[in-house]
Amino acid sequence: MNYIEILKDNGLLRVIDKPVDIDLEIAHASYIEVKKDDSKALLFTNPVCKKSGRKFAPVLTNIFGSFEATKLIFGVEPDAVADEISALLKPKKPKNFSEKLNFASYLFGMRKIFTKRLSGEGECQQVKFKGDEVDLFSLPVLKTWELDGGAFITMGQVYTQSLDGELQNLGMYRLQIYDKNRLGMHWQIHKDGANFFNEYKRAGKKMPVSVAIGGDPLYIWCGQAPLPKGIFELLLYGFIRKSPAKLVKSLTNEIYVPHDADFVIEGFVDTDKTELEGPFGDHTGFYTPIEPFPVMEVTAITHKREPIFHATVVGKPPLEDKYMGWATGRIFLPLLKTTVPELIDYDMPENGVFHNLILAKLEVLYPGHAKQAMHAFWGVGQMSFVKHAVFVDESAPALTDYANFSEFVLNRLGVKSLLITEGVCDQLDHASPNACFGGKLGIDATEDFSEGEIRLISDEELLAKFQDIDKDVLELRQFMTHTKCPICVIKYAKNRRIKFAFEELLALKEHFKLLVFVGMENYLENPYMLVWRVTNNIDAQRDVYYTKSGTICIDATPKSKLDGYTREWPKQTDCTREVVDSLIERGIVENDEKLFNKFEIFG
Repeated sequence: MNYIEILKDNGLLRVIDKPVDIDLEIAHASYIEVKKDDSKALLFTNPVCKKSGRKFAPVLTNIFGSFEATKLIFGVEPDAVADEISALLKPKKPKNFSEKLNFASYLFGMRKIFTKRLSGEGECQQVKFKGDEVDLFSLPVLKTWELDGGAFITMGQVYTQSLDGELQNLGMYRLQIYDKNRLGMHWQIHKDGANFFNEYKRAGKKMPVSVAIGGDPLYIWCGQAPLPKGIFELLLYGFIRKSPAKLVKSLTNEIYVPHDADFVIEGFVDTDKTELEGPFGDHTGFYTPIEPFPVMEVTAITHKREPIFHATVVGKPPLEDKYMGWATGRIFLPLLKTTVPELIDYDMPENGVFHNLILAKLEVLYPGHAKQAMHAFWGVGQMSFVKHAVFVDESAPALTDYANFSEFVLNRLGVKSLLITEGVCDQLDHASPNACFGGKLGIDATEDFSEGEIRLISDEELLAKFQDIDKDVLELRQFMTHTKCPICVIKYAKNRRIKFAFEELLALKEHFKLLVFVGMENYLENPYMLVWRVTNNIDAQRDVYYTKSGTICIDATPKSKLDGYTREWPKQTDCTREVVDSLIERGIVENDEKLFNKFEIFG
């Protein structure tokens, strides 16, 4: 299928024929577009590099840039896929001969989920460059953010296999261009690609890797799907498509790749070599630090005769991963229920950037059930990276009705609601004191743990009282004041640990229940972005304080040595205003100040 034509026919594609630079311009235009209520995929037919004067093949961004586009790519409602998975996990016994035949026919059809290896070459190999002909700079690889360490491939399908060739894996990792034939491999330590890498390293062998770009966009989604370890992600492709993924062998290594990919980059990773990678503005909305990662030595680049380069943009939410994550959440609900059978539903709010915040609804069977379920979540696959989990019972509003859901939780919140523990976290998380390991917070709102009452006063009155105690309290705003536990957010000029400021402000505890301290970079009138920063910036073991009387404090300020934090606190991803102004002048981006302010495009 031609998914570009499908999007175009459904009014979900915008074609930009004007020259647009692969250095910041394409990424900034895509970043702003996907934040619109009516966002579209963007096809840049005239990408250029102003520095080198080069022109490139067309670039497609935001292909998953709306719910409608995501459904069209799947060809089926994600909930229908989830229902089929659920039926497989809990098959019903056929009641008669007709049902037995139908079930047998269904099982026979399941053979189509397995990949099919084709003989000969594929569309992806119509044009070939090997050895000295290889030039990664011939590809329209985007530089997204001004402080990025270079250009990164962001929608590469990274195909690897185990040392014995028995297991295959498809992952989606960022890939930095170092020079014409060297490509970075950002394997996080918990990924299957990294596990295979360790096998090759122990054996003292180079690891074959092939990176596909483009082709059926469902490959991309499968590459980030949280499947159990050892299951090849393209089996899920076959399950959804009801047709096997058709693969061809790479020209210079043993890896098989989709026959219809637009580009394929082949090579080997020398397991004894690393290269400093980054910084890179990532999907958390912050830059990741410069760290050593493996490097792929490119042996061939192949592509279709008329290829299209697929790319995505990461940074502050909402972005394309909002829609990819929505589909993932729906489809994998049945698998989570195998671990927590009483789970009714779950949701990952976009401004919690998925691993930072999860909301879950549970059929509560006994006291402590929610806290048990939290531990189960934190022990399962990619759910183990979730930092903050909020559990409610069946009486709660819909998980996606965020206003009423928040009211429900705040009317039950108390110190006894809190479960603070520790465990693994995403390698991109910057708030934890140690990379890949830190604090976790669970909130049990399946029963009423609220304690006592407070005497509300106006923001102005409370600010004045606070400033009488602490002049570093600069601004204050109270949210959800109609609940038992209003949220009081303080913008703070920090020059000491927040714990000490909190202890002093407890003199006024009759006026507040939950204090949230934020840094100078925040706008208190923007709760969407406040949630994004708070969930990014806290490590529950270090940054959550509470008293026996039921007052809770959260320190969501940037951390430093003052807090015992020895890592470098990252900058956030902000658009370069001059670039956006140029895009506005040329009619590529609309000058929408309301949208710019809502999502803090410029910080």
